[in-house]
Amino acid sequence: MPVYLYWGEDTYRLTKAVQALEQTVVDPIWQSFNRDKIDIAPSSEGVAQIIQGLNQAMTPPLGMGQRLVWLINPLVSPSSEILSEVERTILALPETSHLLLTQTAKPDGRSKITKLLQKYAQVIEFALVPAWKTSQILQRVKQVAHELDVDMTPAAIAQLAEAVGNDTRRLYGELEKLKLYALSPSTCNQPIDIDQVNNLVRSTTQNSLHLAEAICQGRTEQALGLAAELLELNEPSLKIVATLTRQFRTWLWVKLMVISGEQADRVIAQAAEVSNPKRIYFLKQAVQTMGSQALRQTLGCLLDLEVGLKQGDEPRSALMTKVIEMSEICQSREPDIRGEGKRQKVKGQTDPQGDGSAMSFASWL
Repeated sequence: MPVYLYWGEDTYRLTKAVQALEQTVVDPIWQSFNRDKIDIAPSSEGVAQIIQGLNQAMTPPLGMGQRLVWLINPLVSPSSEILSEVERTILALPETSHLLLTQTAKPDGRSKITKLLQKYAQVIEFALVPAWKTSQILQRVKQVAHELDVDMTPAAIAQLAEAVGNDTRRLYGELEKLKLYALSPSTCNQPIDIDQVNNLVRSTTQNSLHLAEAICQGRTEQALGLAAELLELNEPSLKIVATLTRQFRTWLWVKLMVISGEQADRVIAQAAEVSNPKRIYFLKQAVQTMGSQALRQTLGCLLDLEVGLKQGDEPRSALMTKVIEMSEICQSREPDIRGEGKRQKVKGQTDPQGDGSAMSFASWL
């Protein structure tokens, strides 16, 4: 049954998969007749758009080839209103028509439509490798280099992985550039080495996570350089702030749980909203030299920065000013007090062990 559900944050790989599917089923000459792309609106109009797309999928293709109907973000609309239409279409879909649904967010497993698609559709996830999983990023670089037939030394692969991080789009672009360079007479059919990667690939280790680390370690000059290069790479300032806030919040939660004496990684992961408890080991190592008060004050600075940017502050000067302020805060760490202070529970805060080990920010701030 030609029904597909593609989802995931790695939009570049997802788009390539869509293009591959289109090239397989749609005749290029009849593309304008047999290819429909509908971006579903997150409103009441979305239901009508979905029904329109489902009706198009039931229409036989014109001329040669087959029909492809592509619905973008179709699961944002109320599922109860379109469940019967989706089920009717899937069960009666002609073999000459292909129904493709794509979205970046993970489908709600409790939704009846999601369960229906899991039963009848080909579901493929395009997950973005987390920036902190360097081994997986390195493996992804090796796979794509092999896919594009780019011969590289191990050191060059490691340097490229460090340079591009988890940016799949840029990884493909840089490897295409290196592949062209390898065809030049000067390379003499030798593998791409680390020096050539350094000369041809601009490092984007200037990502927001590296910026957070530089700030937390009080390396003001490095932090300013990273922030400047992020802005030069057209990274949205609010996106930088969001990443910094999420990272410092995670560090603070882990730090507070460690101070409280909590040992169970699962409990710490639940409190810090970390999906993978195995990551807690590395986070606990990272927060050993961090002060909880400095982390708390840094979160306050980030909140002020976010408010200022949303009120129209000039992004570059506002970000640079706060980077200096946060770095100075982290340079003057205060000793943490273990076990002191009244521990309070926030409304709605769960306590997995029932002994008060899941603390609220209010108990330490």
